[in-house]
Amino acid sequence: MEFGVASHGAVLAAAPLVARPTWLLLSPPPPASCIQIQNRLYSISSLPLKAGPVRACRASLASSYTQTTETVDLDWENLGFGIVQTDYMYIAKCGTDGNFSEGELVPFGPIALSPSSGVLNYGQGLFEGLKAYRKTDGSILLFRPEENAQRMQTGAERMCMPAPSVEQFIDAVQQTVLANKRWIPPTGKGSLYIRPLLMGSGTVLGLAPAPEYTFIIFVSPVGNYFKEGLAPINLIVEDKFHRATPGGTGGVKTIGNYASVLMAQKIAKEKGYSDVLYLDAVHKKYLEEVSSCNIFVVKGNVISTPAVKGTILPGITRKSIIDVALSKGFQVEERLVSVDELLDADEVFCTGTAVVVSPVGSITYQGKREFTLQSGIRPPRCRRCVTAAIHFTDESSDGSNRGLDGLDCATELIDRGSLPTDEFARSSSRRSQSCVPLQLQFCSV
Repeated sequence: MEFGVASHGAVLAAAPLVARPTWLLLSPPPPASCIQIQNRLYSISSLPLKAGPVRACRASLASSYTQTTETVDLDWENLGFGIVQTDYMYIAKCGTDGNFSEGELVPFGPIALSPSSGVLNYGQGLFEGLKAYRKTDGSILLFRPEENAQRMQTGAERMCMPAPSVEQFIDAVQQTVLANKRWIPPTGKGSLYIRPLLMGSGTVLGLAPAPEYTFIIFVSPVGNYFKEGLAPINLIVEDKFHRATPGGTGGVKTIGNYASVLMAQKIAKEKGYSDVLYLDAVHKKYLEEVSSCNIFVVKGNVISTPAVKGTILPGITRKSIIDVALSKGFQVEERLVSVDELLDADEVFCTGTAVVVSPVGSITYQGKREFTLQSGIRPPRCRRCVTAAIHFTDESSDGSNRGLDGLDCATELIDRGSLPTDEFARSSSRRSQSCVPLQLQFCSV
């Protein structure tokens, strides 16, 4: 079993057990309870407002569990985008020194929070979203997890929260995916959606940062985000409600950003639209983003997308599409994109972890259709660019597809459970420091 990570580069690489195993808990039992998972209590120690450096951790897995090749019995052909309860989730807590504890994998289940916790009272929380894909050879691909880790750190700083290190974040994701790998859909049937959460779990009454924090990861197998599947979606431009304003938190993935779009989204869906396209709050004429994804407008060889200036989320799939488009010879412009430009567009599409790349069939603004995708006009090169992003392949000059999981600058990460300590240290020291990793390999234990 390989565990690969498709990551940043010029071309996109882009991926029932009979009994539960015995788990080794890496952190000592806490003295007091603040979080409860099923019948088990976990404490979160008080945290200074200024968090110190965080440390990487490795949650332990039983080798018999990680080596399973079985998958659960689900209707993979009709898998939608919703929560499916899986086996395990990951939890780490902040200590009194500001460091995150070594995480634990525990059975998936409800958690209990104090009613005075920071996340419940003041919305002090962040989340991320990424996916794991199963390849035909049984290996598993993660899509740029280090980008999610770095984005969580940026968001945590904005929300006055500590954040796990990039190393701990990636390790936690890997371990959670491996613990639930029997839930990863077969190739082409969907993906395993990964949801990291960072929240102020400590008690607070006055408006202030919470004194305690919790980092959780859970997963769920998912299919297509929109009910249209891979068919074009229909958007309506919203000019009454706004998703974000300058100086706010629109540029980070805080939980409050998403509750605020529910009303406009509800109204749009009642009218038969797939989702809402928001305009800027100042001029009310420039495109921002859809409720949960970024937007691109194509005209000829030019692909335009709203610039990241604090009111839209710097999407990881967005960044990947830009990389791919540039490598394919497209001109990419990150700028103010007027709603009027939709009338003359050749193609419009949305990008995001949940939606991946979704073509837009129509956009309605003030009762008029500003954009309609006509059959047969989609630029072939742009379609190949999008296909590469979806399927982790690239079309070669002879028309065949090749996998992009073995690119230059690949970094190999060996599970330390399968190697002697000194050999693991040597393998870790061989990691490339001169370039951003394009792939991480996780060997079987």
